[in-house]
Order: sequence, then structure tokens, then C-alpha cells
Amino acid sequence: MQSALRVTTKVLPGNKIEIQVPEAQIGDNVDVFVILPEKAETKKRSVLEIIEESRKRHPSRTAEEIDRQLQEERSSWDS
Repeated sequence: MQSALRVTTKVLPGNKIEIQVPEAQIGDNVDVFVILPEKAETKKRSVLEIIEESRKRHPSRTAEEIDRQLQEERSSWDS
């Protein structure tokens, strides 16, 4: 039966990897598969999209409402 060994390692300078295979003997042929982690795609957004999203999350407030909320927050620090 063919055996398999899973080894996790880091990429070294020069884009090289180093692995140790305790079950192998010097001169043995082995197959190595490298599976790269999936990278989340970063969607580039314009500044206007970011502002619009922020407005949807936080409905418009007056300066007085914001000042009141900040004062409440500061007051809670003393409690």
C-alpha cells in the first residue's frame, strides 16, 4: 500500500521549501505536491463606495447627536 505524509512548512528565502521525510531512505524517489493556500480576492472599491457603505451603516446624525454620544462615552470612562 502506498503511504502518504502531510508536512506543513514555510517558504524560505529564494522561494524554497525544506522538508524532512523520516520514512524515506537516501536515494528514494518521492512525489511532492505543493498546495498553495487560497487567497481571498480583494475587491477594489472607490472612495465613494466606501462613503456610501458607511452612510448606510450609520444613518445621518446631527453634530449635536454626535457630541452627545461622545460625551456619554467619555462620562462612562469615569464610572
